[in-house]
Amino acid sequence: MKTNTGRFFEDYRVGQVIDHAVPRTISGGERALYHALYPARGALHSSDAFARACGLPAAPVDDLVAFHVVFGKTVPDISLNAVANLGYAEGRWLGPVWPGDTLRAQSEVIGLRENSNGTSGVVYVRSRGINQAGETVLDYVRWVMVRKRDPAAPAPAPVVPDLAAAVPASALVIPPGLDFSGYDFTLAGEPHGWRDYQIGEIIDHVDGVTIEEAEHMLATRLWQNTAKVHFDATFRDDGRRLIYGGHVISLARALSFNGLANAQMIVALNGGAHANPCFAGDTVRAWSEVLDKAETAAPGVGAIRLRLVAVRSGAPDPFTLKEGGKYAPHVLLDLDYWALMPL
Repeated sequence: MKTNTGRFFEDYRVGQVIDHAVPRTISGGERALYHALYPARGALHSSDAFARACGLPAAPVDDLVAFHVVFGKTVPDISLNAVANLGYAEGRWLGPVWPGDTLRAQSEVIGLRENSNGTSGVVYVRSRGINQAGETVLDYVRWVMVRKRDPAAPAPAPVVPDLAAAVPASALVIPPGLDFSGYDFTLAGEPHGWRDYQIGEIIDHVDGVTIEEAEHMLATRLWQNTAKVHFDATFRDDGRRLIYGGHVISLARALSFNGLANAQMIVALNGGAHANPCFAGDTVRAWSEVLDKAETAAPGVGAIRLRLVAVRSGAPDPFTLKEGGKYAPHVLLDLDYWALMPL
């Protein structure tokens, strides 16, 4: 058989290392399409001149472009037969990605746990994005629910990795040369710097975006994500195509510009959950909570830890996260990340 039906739960082993196919060279086209698909307008990723004034050689591509490209590489081997992607932890951006860089991906299976229904299981992997120089530019853990090929197949001994609740501020990697001491707040779009945010503060990002069917499929194809649930309407019992969770992440991150325009670079992903499925026709809104702040050694640069929540519009109280111990049905995404911001 020459075609690839993808791995099923029983095909994984703890310690297994998978080198993913098809490296990808990033160009300015990815930047343009990213900004067309999402309302992304962070100054550092939009303008070479602005980036040079901040000590960088040019504008890197948006941090989530690197995430999507690496994630997409892993899909044929990790989540082609997924029921759903469940969460993230211990993610770090270890260096900027520039137009002209080539990214490939590698994953290690670090945990397995069969579900009680016996028809699926959770696979934990640590994935790395590696550039043409062999440098790791992105490293993160995710876990995904994967179907079993044969429900009667014996379950492996459960191994659930012990994952850190958050990346410590001391482990954040600041891009060499980054300097916000002469930062232009006017060009960036908002006057609020690191000192203006308080731990516990809630920011309602006000704006919303309604997801279109063709739009999310174009985005998912852009990242070469081949997961069946995003394209094949016969793959779910309800006949609906599930929106790629990363599409919701990028929408929410872009919406957060209104109130967090100066949270310029994502440097860590502490944790995240795709709380409820998202479908075409849903209108996505977002709010953020400031969880922590930390100084860095880079001139004029502070680190801010944010909880980004994406919600389906129409809820009577969009700031309610959980009901009865579970995520409220309007909550689509609960993401915890560190970003760099001018003081």
